[in-house]
Amino acid sequence: MTPKRTGTAAEPIAGDPKRAAGDPKHAAGGPKHVACDPKHAARATRTAGRRMRSLLLDAASRLFRERGLAGASISDIAAAADAFPSQITYYFRTKEALFVEAACRDMLYVARAAEQAALQAESPRDYTRALVEAVTKTDAVAFFAEALTLTRRRPDLAPLVERTVERLHAEGMRAYAGQIERHGWRSLRDPDASSRRFWAIAIGVMVEGYAMGRSPEELAAEMLRVLGDQATTKAAGQPFRIVGGATEETSEGESSS
Repeated sequence: MTPKRTGTAAEPIAGDPKRAAGDPKHAAGGPKHVACDPKHAARATRTAGRRMRSLLLDAASRLFRERGLAGASISDIAAAADAFPSQITYYFRTKEALFVEAACRDMLYVARAAEQAALQAESPRDYTRALVEAVTKTDAVAFFAEALTLTRRRPDLAPLVERTVERLHAEGMRAYAGQIERHGWRSLRDPDASSRRFWAIAIGVMVEGYAMGRSPEELAAEMLRVLGDQATTKAAGQPFRIVGGATEETSEGESSS
């Protein structure tokens, strides 16, 4: 679940061996008809561009999380990705834009990991605990919180953060609604409100917790305390359904939301 890319695929640069290595014309065993097949060459160039962006984001994520924005230089990131500094500015324009995109990507990765970890939960509390433990065992949320504050000074980077937040809420709502419907639990809030509340609490608890030096176990305990119950097991005779994104439960002669 990679965030939407902010750059475009690179064109090969003459005299640049690292960039040329991504071009089938220079790769060992590459197709010999590339020169007369523009569409194939374009696809190969896009593939090489996506791979280079991914390598740069991997390196940036690791170094930014270890050293922070100021402590990780463009040269350090390029070296860690076996790339050139000019490739970072080509794909991301600035170090700040790379920071934000790396943080957004990591946030979506941890959200997907949390959803996967919670799939086998058999009770509402087990489901919430699985989500919380998956989120608090990594510093991805704190990294994303830094990106949020950076956009205050760089409003040009805000659209990527906004898209990431929208995706977090939409996919969190989808996953939660699916679990509610699958198990027949009684949700205490509609799925959209539950998803938004979960991530708002996660960001708040983890920013505060990192500032106070709390351990992952302490972060998880605090987040579970603040979240409380999100759902309960369904009472007999109360079929569940979702209408227009809202949770409705009905029994004979009555309904509640």
